[in-house]
Amino acid sequence: MIEVKNLTKQYGKFFAVKNISFTVNEGEVFALLGPNGSGKTTTIKSIVGLNIPTSGKILINGVDISSDSTEAKKYLSYLPQRVVFPENLTAREIIRFYGKMRNISKDVADRALEEATFNGFSDKHISKFSGGMIQKLGLAVVAMANTPILILDEPSVSLDPHGVIRLREFIKEKKSEGKTILFSSHMLSEVEQLADRVAILVNGKLIMLESIENIKKSFETNKTFEELYLSLVEEI
Repeated sequence: MIEVKNLTKQYGKFFAVKNISFTVNEGEVFALLGPNGSGKTTTIKSIVGLNIPTSGKILINGVDISSDSTEAKKYLSYLPQRVVFPENLTAREIIRFYGKMRNISKDVADRALEEATFNGFSDKHISKFSGGMIQKLGLAVVAMANTPILILDEPSVSLDPHGVIRLREFIKEKKSEGKTILFSSHMLSEVEQLADRVAILVNGKLIMLESIENIKKSFETNKTFEELYLSLVEEI
């Protein structure tokens, strides 16, 4: 579903990502894991067409995002790391607006809002929303589109413990529906619980691409995934 081939993004002499390649398979939950500044967001923005790569190619369901972004974007929904909505609009107005952009009926949009459970805040202005509620609204917009691919950049940012639990349920539910999900995180427990495979990025380089199980097996040790991850990152 997603093919990243030799992706490089350079700013002057600085490489945000350098020559990384991976494939996200249909129906897979795939995680980009790494410390802050490792290149996760740069990679995701390149995949969704917000960054123009210095070199390399990205295919979304076989469509080159650089040469035919309109067609490629039909297959995906994207949640940025920091969600921003106009503060003078209500949650209902926002979700109906995005629904209209995707030719989705008001009834479907309202149902997505109800399923997100805003506890009476659906018709209040965004200025009254906490950061976690804004993040939940962003997830509702993503889910409403019903695309085969979901791209989530640090989706647990700003969420309270209950919100994190609901996010994990959301990802598992969408996987059961056959969705392909790519998400980034620096939370090891989140990646370990949810991801079929994980790509570990450090300083813009892909240092490992495996399932959690195979990462543990490759080291032939009783160390936890957290301990293995820290040893990998600290070696770079």
